[in-house]
Amino acid sequence: MEFGFYMPTRVKIGKNCVLKNSDDFKIGTKALIVTGKSSAVNGALDDVLNVLNKNNTEFVIFDKVMSNPTVECVYEGAEVAVEEEVDFVIAIGGGSPMDAAKAVALLAVSDLDRIQLFGSDIGHRALPMIHIPTTAGTGSEVTPYSILTNHEKQTKKSIASDCLFPQYAFLDAKYMQSISHDVMVNTAIDALSHSVEGMLSVKANIMSDIVAAEAIRLISSQFKNLKEGIADKEILLYAAMLGGVVISQTKTTAVHAMGYPLTYFKNIDHGRANGLLLGEFMKYTEKYEPLRVKKILSVMGIENTAEFKNIFIELLGKRDNFSVDELEMYSYISEDTGGVKNSIHRPNVDEILEIYTKSLID
Repeated sequence: MEFGFYMPTRVKIGKNCVLKNSDDFKIGTKALIVTGKSSAVNGALDDVLNVLNKNNTEFVIFDKVMSNPTVECVYEGAEVAVEEEVDFVIAIGGGSPMDAAKAVALLAVSDLDRIQLFGSDIGHRALPMIHIPTTAGTGSEVTPYSILTNHEKQTKKSIASDCLFPQYAFLDAKYMQSISHDVMVNTAIDALSHSVEGMLSVKANIMSDIVAAEAIRLISSQFKNLKEGIADKEILLYAAMLGGVVISQTKTTAVHAMGYPLTYFKNIDHGRANGLLLGEFMKYTEKYEPLRVKKILSVMGIENTAEFKNIFIELLGKRDNFSVDELEMYSYISEDTGGVKNSIHRPNVDEILEIYTKSLID
């Protein structure tokens, strides 16, 4: 047995955990709060400002993060961080603000151009971070990854470094009370996809599988409630964090790589994109790794991959429209990506196209 496991983020969970742990926010003297225009209009920003004022900590707010943040956005945020001389970052929101905050924290102390930003060596320095998720999907609060829209490559690309792990993550489901049904479904599918993909990764290990299985069990227990709009938000928020712990060890697979073009070209929500593809990817992987797939299905209490795929059909409703030409283009974009290479059985471009076709047209 030989593997490593590193997860340095200190996680605190529960109602009012931000207010109850004000001393944890004393990791600097001036904070840059990174969020979207409406990402923190749920009580999260009020609680953070309450704590910062209590600690006599200065702050500035950067609220320009859009869905699927761009490279341009994070460079702008980094400029604010430098000009304002902040020494730590607080992210509030879903995956987009949290991913953007990591890149901002990195660029605020690093002289990286756009080519270097997506390179293999981005250094080991970033401003310390506190993350407060307001959706239950991304798990970014416990990962060393930042996913950004890269227009030059016409897809989403990740940057990765251990310095991008937040120092603290605060999980309070009260910040999720106003999110829509569609967001709840899409983010839950994203969280499930992380753990399923973690178990189908070449980097899967005993520890990551244990965490992944628990996350899959918890999310699948909420399928019926998700359809009825009464899902337990605390369970989903916790499970999403576990999914983040999983991919912090294993990274994601072809599902994410194939989902990114759907988001980039069709503006399909990231979680929905994963859900549209996950069923067929499981069927594909089953041909080569039946025991792995069976283990995942058994955790969910279902019999076969057809039943697995049907779960997403019921949750996601009508499929989006695609042409064969579009899917061929997406296949070539996806083929030479880290996610595809990270799959326990790596699909070639023809197999990727087949997964796309069976997922989105057949």
